[in-house]
Amino acid sequence: MPHWVREVAREYGQRMPREMAVEIIELKPDARSGGRTTEQILEAESQRILSVLPGHGAAVYALDERGTLWSTQDLATTIAHALSQGTDIYFVIGSADGLHPRIKQHAQTLLALSRMTLPHGMVRAMLVEQLYRAAMVLKGHPYHRE
Repeated sequence: MPHWVREVAREYGQRMPREMAVEIIELKPDARSGGRTTEQILEAESQRILSVLPGHGAAVYALDERGTLWSTQDLATTIAHALSQGTDIYFVIGSADGLHPRIKQHAQTLLALSRMTLPHGMVRAMLVEQLYRAAMVLKGHPYHRE
């Protein structure tokens, strides 16, 4: 990831309330060489993603431009529900080729930040900022303006 992506994630991650800590698990994307098809690459990536996701007891949201568009308030409500249930939330961002259908099926919801196709690093930066914004909504901070 470019330096600015890591810096944005670090900055907003440090601002998060302790009870809403953000941990980023970065998996190395498969190399696009060796004559492998996109399907083969996505399959290998899906196995690595599934290996870090819990089998049950957590909420998994896969980022996909064809997913449901949420408001910041929707995200805050989802986080509040997870906190009240003691449930961890995982957001999965795909590689340049997106996500294997198995990951999308594993997810509780497909979530879109935009209908546009966005680069992985931009999605990471936008997601962590929105997590911070949702946390501030839950804290009653005037950060979110309607």
